[in-house]
Amino acid sequence: MAEPQAKGWRPAVAWAMFDWANSPYPTIVMTFVFGTYFTKAIAETPEVGTAQWGWAMALAGFIIAVLGPFTGAAADRMGRRKPWLGGFSALCIAASALLWFAAPVPESTLLALTLVVVGTVGFEMTMVFYNAMLPDVAPQGMMGRLSGWAWGLGYAGGLAALILSLVVFVQNETPPFGLDRDAAEHVRITPVLVAVWFAVFCIPTFVMVREPARGAPVGAALRHAVGDVMRLWQIFRTYPVLGRFLVARMIYTDGLNTLFAFGGIYAAGTFGLPLDQVIMLGIAMNITAGLGAAAFGWMDDRLGARATIAAGVLGLIVLGGGLLIVESTLMFWALALPMGLFFGPVQSASRSMVARLAPPELTTEMFGLYALSGKITAFAGPLLLGWATVLADSQRAGMATVLVFLVGGLFLLLWGVPSRAENPFVTSCCGADANPPGRH
Repeated sequence: MAEPQAKGWRPAVAWAMFDWANSPYPTIVMTFVFGTYFTKAIAETPEVGTAQWGWAMALAGFIIAVLGPFTGAAADRMGRRKPWLGGFSALCIAASALLWFAAPVPESTLLALTLVVVGTVGFEMTMVFYNAMLPDVAPQGMMGRLSGWAWGLGYAGGLAALILSLVVFVQNETPPFGLDRDAAEHVRITPVLVAVWFAVFCIPTFVMVREPARGAPVGAALRHAVGDVMRLWQIFRTYPVLGRFLVARMIYTDGLNTLFAFGGIYAAGTFGLPLDQVIMLGIAMNITAGLGAAAFGWMDDRLGARATIAAGVLGLIVLGGGLLIVESTLMFWALALPMGLFFGPVQSASRSMVARLAPPELTTEMFGLYALSGKITAFAGPLLLGWATVLADSQRAGMATVLVFLVGGLFLLLWGVPSRAENPFVTSCCGADANPPGRH
């Protein structure tokens, strides 16, 4: 098992740079640019494209649910996370670059969806190993703030990439490199930008965040990982609060991920926003989301992750419900922008919650379960949204299903995770059924 490395700001900043590096993928590919391009230019109709996109996200979620716990358990036995981080990063980068070949014709549907599934699996799997590094790099007493600042940096990275895409490629009447607008090359180049961005800016994480090169060989680690995953029930019995939190997180993350995957599609289809305005929406929401993630970091360290998550999910429920009712584009913007404030806190506080609750010797395995909790039912949100959209022939009806997951997840969080379960002021277990807070 890897020993905790010496903590300091240099590895902490280098670790946070990975958020800056990989965030353009969900921002550009999954949400605001390529997803919109797929439904409006490749799919037969926006409604059919929305359903197809939902089914692709469901397939990706199933694959991640299978891989996450096994690879996390194997990484714990190996004592190393960076080889896994590097492999899945390369998978996401390659799939992003190959999206260049998804031309604006229905015949590109299978290619586009296949590459998006592969890229999404690569992206989400990197987060298993990246998140598990948090307890090792966070300075004393600053886990919540570092997690929040990293999420904020990630939103800044997505914002910068979106602005670059908008100014240099999408809105430019004479795009560089001789790109043909009639063949949508000015849009198809944006996933290539994502690939280059990811490949360049992830370098500091691999160079400056160090871990000892010892532990079980990869073959033995994978063999033992099967047994490790099979004893999950025992782990949940030993750490019941962690288990209940992961179930609550599973539900509200279904809603959150569905919002990410279909936000741009909803804006374009229901409110008629053209692609450049969808990108502008993405830029504006990345600003508010980054501010929210960074600002709420203090709440995580002072009041705890549970309170931070609850506040964030409640904000998403209220504003998301409003977005289903309003008709005007102005009111859409008025509700969508403040909604961004609550995305980051929910994600960053969920990460720090697991880092506090996980036993040190099982950190990566617990983040494998964390990935599992985010993906084991990830098919449910997109699938339900896709079917509701098709059956009602309405994107509003499809998006309304998101609220079911957000409300259900909030209820389970407040009911199943007592406020004493994690206490940022202490480093010992506080209550008979509370979990050890992990490394601080």
